[in-house]
Amino acid sequence: MKIIKILMIMILLMGVAGCGKTEEKTEEKKEETVAENQVIHCEITVQDYGTMKLELYPDIAPVTVENFVKLVKSGFYTDNRFHRIIDGFMIQGGMDASGSAQRIYGEFEANGFDNPLKHTEGVISMARAKDPDSASSQFFIMVGDADWLDGQYAAFGKVVEGYEIAQKIAADARPTDNNGSIAEGDQPIIESIVIVE
Repeated sequence: MKIIKILMIMILLMGVAGCGKTEEKTEEKKEETVAENQVIHCEITVQDYGTMKLELYPDIAPVTVENFVKLVKSGFYTDNRFHRIIDGFMIQGGMDASGSAQRIYGEFEANGFDNPLKHTEGVISMARAKDPDSASSQFFIMVGDADWLDGQYAAFGKVVEGYEIAQKIAADARPTDNNGSIAEGDQPIIESIVIVE
């Protein structure tokens, strides 16, 4: 009888301990979900133009946002340039001359990923080559609406303040070809991109 009572107490204690662990795991998951759904704020300062404030959406494109934030925090974009600009369409920067930036999974519908963010004015998205998983460091900011990009490129945030700066950069640009290539000496300089904690 004593043995049965001891076993029952042990089972009861194990059950309570197990509940406690389950609650802890649930709390951890809640914290992770909140972190994933948090909007991340960043600022892009362009020499002679000013600062654009953006929101990044990890709930829409978690891999893309994580990669962008990692590059920002490493200082990768400091003194980088907008090298491709087409007025009425987009301004593109973040070229990786060393080829060291990691390639990431393309978070867009044509690649089997649900991304509802549309390519409208002020949206920031990732540039890529033909391979859907070839995005690395280059990004573009829309200065026009381009619904043909929806489902084809990983949009991951938008300009919420200073959009006129992107418009001015686009208006001032003098591309050397139909692809929007800007001569090196005329490329607007990205002084910095910072995450606003």
